[in-house]
This record gives sequence, structure tokens and C-alpha cells, in this order.
Amino acid sequence: MSFLKGFQYAFCGIIHCVKNERNMRFHTVAALYVLIFARFFHFTRAEYVLLLLTIGGVLAAEAINTSIEELCDKVCLKKDEHIRRAKDAAAGSVLILAFFAAIIGIVMFSDAAGWLNLFEFYGTHPVNLTALIVSAAAAVLFIVFVPKKQQHNIQTKSKDDHKE
Repeated sequence: MSFLKGFQYAFCGIIHCVKNERNMRFHTVAALYVLIFARFFHFTRAEYVLLLLTIGGVLAAEAINTSIEELCDKVCLKKDEHIRRAKDAAAGSVLILAFFAAIIGIVMFSDAAGWLNLFEFYGTHPVNLTALIVSAAAAVLFIVFVPKKQQHNIQTKSKDDHKE
């Protein structure tokens, strides 16, 4: 496998997660708004590094959770207690990381001056405020209404593969 082909496969995996997992879409949108709002808080380089590592950790954990769920669904079509526990543990790892990411966010975004900067900027730039509101509406639509994975097709394909 070529080096560049590996990147192609990785990007396909990321796209699959975004297209098929609502939580990945939520985390992606949340990361985008965190980065947009961060500029009003005048973080140091170290604080930006912490912010980026936290975002990357949550997104990576969600991708790993998706891969575990996909693999479990492929290897076992019937209800299985071990599969359920594996999937629950993977989802729990995302929840743990997201919980601590939220605490980091609360601590980092607790500066009142940053919120005043943000409100002042959007209050004095109605075009930017309108763009923010429109983007928020689009983000909600993106999170909620992007088609979910075709569960029926996945199960049918898995059954067909199992027969071979």
C-alpha cells in the first residue's frame, strides 16, 4: 500500500463516520464553533494546543467507537452479550472523554472578558451575527438530517456475506 493510498483510506473512514454517525457530526460541529469562539478569548499557544488535543481526542474516540461498532455488527448478526458490552464500553470511552472535554471547555471559556469580546463583536457586526445564526441553523440540520446509515442494507449484505 502506498503512503498516499493510506491517507485516502483514512479520509474515507472519516467521511464514513461523519456521514453515518450523528454523534460524530455533533462533535465536529461543536469543534468548529469552539474554534470560532476561541479567537475572542485570546488563548495562549499552550491553551490552543490543549484545545486542539481535546478536540482531536474526542473526534478520534468517536471514530474508534464507530469502528468497533461496525466490526461488531459484521462479526455477529444476532444479539450477543459480549458484543453489547464491547459496544457499550466503546461508547462509554467517548462519553468519558467528551465529559472531560466539556469540563476543559468550561474552564477555558469561563473568562467574562472573552464573552464580552464575543458579544461586542457580533453585536456591532450584524452581517457576522446573521452568518453565525444561519450557520447554526445549517449545523442543526447537518447534525439531525444527514441520512443515517442504511441499517437494513448493512444487515442484508452481512447475511449475504455470511452465506458465502
